[in-house]
Amino acid sequence: MTPATSVAKLSHALPFWLSLALIPLIIIAATNGGWALLLPPAGAWWIYSALDAILGRNTKNADLETTESQLFWYRFITMIWAPIQVVLIFSIIWYATHTNHLNGWEKFGLFFGVGIVSGSVGIVYSHELMHQANKVERWLGDILLATVLYSHFRTEHLLIHHPFVGTSRDAVTARYNEGFHRFFARVIYQVPLSAWRAEKAMLARRDLSVWDAANPFWRYGALTTGALLLAILLGGWVGLGLFAFQAIVAIWQVELTNYVEHYGLTRKYLGDGKYEHVKPHHSWNSDHMATNWQFINLQRHSDHHYKPARRFPLLQTYGEDVAPLLPFGYPLMTMAAAVPPLWRRIMNKRVRKWRGMYYPEITDWTPYKNGDFPPPDIR
Repeated sequence: MTPATSVAKLSHALPFWLSLALIPLIIIAATNGGWALLLPPAGAWWIYSALDAILGRNTKNADLETTESQLFWYRFITMIWAPIQVVLIFSIIWYATHTNHLNGWEKFGLFFGVGIVSGSVGIVYSHELMHQANKVERWLGDILLATVLYSHFRTEHLLIHHPFVGTSRDAVTARYNEGFHRFFARVIYQVPLSAWRAEKAMLARRDLSVWDAANPFWRYGALTTGALLLAILLGGWVGLGLFAFQAIVAIWQVELTNYVEHYGLTRKYLGDGKYEHVKPHHSWNSDHMATNWQFINLQRHSDHHYKPARRFPLLQTYGEDVAPLLPFGYPLMTMAAAVPPLWRRIMNKRVRKWRGMYYPEITDWTPYKNGDFPPPDIR
C-alpha cells in the first residue's frame, strides 16, 4: 500500500475537469461536419487510451481522513455537468435541425458524438451523484439520466446491482462466456422490470402502493417526458429522433462498461439463499491514470463496491493479490468487449486464474455456469 496523498487542492482536482474539453469538440463537429465528426470519439476514447500508455498506472491512494469540505473542487465538476449537458444536447438539436450544411448521415454522426459525451461523462457523473445523500446531487443525477432515457438506472443500480452483484439476481453481472451482444439484449429487457419490482417491494414494506407519489418512477417519467417534449419543440420529429439516437449510444456505452466491470466474477454461495459479502475481488479493477481522470475513478471499481458511499477522489486501489486487474482502461476494454471472440481470448484466462486464486476449494464451477447459481436444486 502506497502512502496516502492529499486531494484537497484545486490543482489536484483539475485533471478530472478534462471532460470539459469534449464540449468544444462537439461544437467543432457540429459547425464543420465531415472529418470533424471524428473529434468526439477521438477525445473520449483514443486520446485517453494513448495517455494511459504514456502515463501508466497511478497506484497512489488518497488520504481517507480528507473532509467533505476539502472535496469541493471534485464535487464541483460533477454538479455543474448536468446543466452543461442539458444545454449541450438541446442546443445541438436546435442547431442540427436549423442548418443546411449537415446531411442526414452527418447529423447522426454528430449525435453519435453527443451520445459518447452523454454516456462516457454524463452517466458516469450521474452514477457518482446518485450514491450521495445530498438531495441536490441526487436530483442532478436524475436529470442527467433523463437526458439519456435511462432514469430507471438509478433504482437498478442502488437497489439491485450493489446488493446482488456477482449473483444471478443481478442482471448486469456478465456471465462467464456470455458475449456482450447477448448480454446487452438481456439487460435492456430485464433491468427496467427488475427496477420496477424493486421499487414496488420497497414501497410495500412501507405499506404504500406503486401508485403512491413516493414511487420515484413518477419522477423518472416526468423528467423523461419533459426531455422528449423539449427535443420535439426544438427540433421537431427529426430532433426527437436525434435525441433518441444519442440516448441509445449513451446506454450502449454504459452497458459496455457494466459488462467489463464484473465479467465472470461471482460471489461464493453459502447456502440457505445467502452469499458471501461483497469484497474487492468481486470487481475488475483498473488504476490506469488518464482513463481514471476521464471516468472520475470509476475504474477503481473494486473499492467502489466495497465502500459504495465513498466519493470518487477517495476511492482506493489494490494490488493484484486483493483485486483482479484489467490489462487496460475502460475505452480499450469496451472496444474489445464489442468483439466477443477477442474478449474471450483476453479475459477468460483471467477469470480462470481468478477462480483458482480466490476460490481454490471450488473444483466444480458447473453450478455457476452462465450465472446459473445458486445451483437449481437449492433455489
